[in-house]
Amino acid sequence: MENLLYITLFAPLVGSIFAGLFGAKEKNIWAGIVPSALLLASMVAALIQLGAVMDGQVISVMMFEWIASGNFSVDFGFAADQISVVMMCVVTIVSAMVHIYSIGYMSHDEGFNRFFSYLSLFVFSMLVLVMSDNFLGLFIGWEGVGLCSWLLIGFWYKKPFATWAANEAFIMNRIADLGMLVGLFIIFWQTGSLKYSEVFAVVKSIDPTVLSVAAVFLFIGAMGKSAQFPFHTWLADAMEGPTPVSALIHAATMVTAGVYLMVRSHELFALTPEVSFFVACLGTFVAAFAATMGLVNRDLKRIIAYSTLSQLGYMFVAAGLGAYWVALFHLATHAFFKALLFLGAGNVMHAMHDELDIKKMGGLFKPMRGTAIMMILASVALAGIYPFAGFFSKDKILEVAFGTHHYILWALLLMTAVLTAFYSFRLIMLVFFGKENYKEHFPALHPHEAYWYMLAAMAPLAVLAVLAGFFEHSLATLLEKAMPIFHPHISTETVMALIALTTVAVVCSIAFTVYKYNKGGFSKELESTFLYKLFYNQYYIPEFYNRCMVIPYTKLSEFAWKKVDLKIIDFVVDTIALVIYKSGERSRHIQSGNLSSMLRWMVAGVLILIIFAALYSPIK
Repeated sequence: MENLLYITLFAPLVGSIFAGLFGAKEKNIWAGIVPSALLLASMVAALIQLGAVMDGQVISVMMFEWIASGNFSVDFGFAADQISVVMMCVVTIVSAMVHIYSIGYMSHDEGFNRFFSYLSLFVFSMLVLVMSDNFLGLFIGWEGVGLCSWLLIGFWYKKPFATWAANEAFIMNRIADLGMLVGLFIIFWQTGSLKYSEVFAVVKSIDPTVLSVAAVFLFIGAMGKSAQFPFHTWLADAMEGPTPVSALIHAATMVTAGVYLMVRSHELFALTPEVSFFVACLGTFVAAFAATMGLVNRDLKRIIAYSTLSQLGYMFVAAGLGAYWVALFHLATHAFFKALLFLGAGNVMHAMHDELDIKKMGGLFKPMRGTAIMMILASVALAGIYPFAGFFSKDKILEVAFGTHHYILWALLLMTAVLTAFYSFRLIMLVFFGKENYKEHFPALHPHEAYWYMLAAMAPLAVLAVLAGFFEHSLATLLEKAMPIFHPHISTETVMALIALTTVAVVCSIAFTVYKYNKGGFSKELESTFLYKLFYNQYYIPEFYNRCMVIPYTKLSEFAWKKVDLKIIDFVVDTIALVIYKSGERSRHIQSGNLSSMLRWMVAGVLILIIFAALYSPIK
């Protein structure tokens, strides 16, 4: 079993190195095939380990002693336990399908080889994060996915906004990561260790105030990675990267890391109820906040990105209310239908020559039947309709909120579910049905379906988007060995009533959306209303950041450069250099080579030494 753990972890790294050997050379199809095959091997190994862990095993390896300084030591160790093995399966399944899909999606890109090297390295970094048996290893993987996200979001570096978006994501995450690092320092200060088993064994003995501070700082790190308010703006801007990257970031890597951190640290957060309640409240706010922006956006990928942001809010609500296994459950189901949505969006973009405005599409169902059907399945799962995966996990979160008597949170989450159904099917209707607007905007365009193997890579995700919810009880049975399984104390009749209410509300939202857009949609007058502008402009938060932070910082930097750096620092340094140069230039005449001149200088030097000796001699 240890060998299987090594295969799961290091197969993506080998794939990354292999693709990297081709570097910036001409496209080599093997740079895509070999990393994809290695990801499939990693996936199979992870699934075998899942079976072993379900039978009661915990697979762990200690590769070597990593850091040893005084009383502090950290081993380079990894473990496949009840929590990490679930993430291993989710990461490898989604990543393998994304890799296979990318062979077709990136087939005409000049950076084909480089793309697969970065993509596999991204997966390796995420696996280091989830498989490490200590916080320091988690942090190394944490920073690794941050670096890879910068490389991949800015992959098309010749596009100015792509590099800007990559820098935005990188800088925002570095700010949040500082908070996480402080949290880790506090944990080590209090426990003397960073290994999960040792930290959680003594966590109850830590002063509650100090523990709360540590939890706050850890959550700040999670806020950055999972793009929670106010670090949320980078997630939508990250759509500038290739679409397979978006699928990987939103479904299996990067943004799920924050949720995983909370689930992994559940023993710590369970002892800090005030912090956990704040997490739940912020998650609820973000869920509704992101959904309202998805209602009006016209960018195909950004709508799906806002959906991710909203669903991450749901996950944090579950974790904040103590239902950690439900948070992990929704993370897993969401990964499958969200990856499917993004890959479907990639097919639409190829068919539309990279056009993203959904109001310039329409009527694509006929030429893109396979993509349309799978995106509809994913949208139904996202909306939470039985028997699709989203129904089981999202309704469970609503049940948790209601069962813990947080009725305001429950009501806001229910409203968000209704909004989610609306914007999901607004996208479907405007892209695949109704008037063929692309004929008006792009007369020479002839939309076509993606390559067969790209659809084949999407098919397993479509199956899991439908069936993954039925693994609810198996997952709960597995995770109860690692964490308390949360069961809200409400009657079966109440649960059935909540499910019925949610289902009716969501179905009515879908029916209204389909009916409205079949009739041509809303009038253009709506776009001039205050709320529409507020939602479309993301509540003017990016504008606020730009005016209050970016522009002042730029001006301060320009002032420091022109007034401080050039006129003070450079002036002082240049003056010192000039004085030394001039003095050297003037004194070089001493070394003229003329014997008479040099003798005169020697006599002058001897006289000066005699005068100094006479003046400062200790003999009176």
